[in-house]
Amino acid sequence: MPHSYNRIWIHATWSTKDRRKIIHSSFEREMYRYMYNQFKQCGCAVKIINGVEDHVHCLFLLNPSKSVADVIKQVKGSTSHFINAGDFDIKDFAWQNGYGSFSASESVTDYIASYIENQKHHHKRKTYDTEFTGFLAENHIDPMDNE
Repeated sequence: MPHSYNRIWIHATWSTKDRRKIIHSSFEREMYRYMYNQFKQCGCAVKIINGVEDHVHCLFLLNPSKSVADVIKQVKGSTSHFINAGDFDIKDFAWQNGYGSFSASESVTDYIASYIENQKHHHKRKTYDTEFTGFLAENHIDPMDNE
């Protein structure tokens, strides 16, 4: 086969350091726009970014020349710097180490995007810990295997 073809959707999520509720509505849209641009700089198309006060979700197409780890490291690191260097009413913004990333079939990207879009509604009744534990279980990931 003379050509290579890729279309790998990634649903990624990560939280603020110590799960602090510091993503304020006063700057979240600007932060998501900045994150969107960072994904684009990595060559990754973005379907949606959204979250709540203590975590974010992203659905993006992975650039075949990049690793998931490198893309997320770039987005998290640059966004922390952007918030801390900006004129936002927050001190010491930081993301928690680590993240969750899960491959997504093209056939479910609209469902995942809808889920991400409705984060504020979901988290009126479910904590991030419960949500994340569910993602791990759905994807047959034992968190004890990573220690």
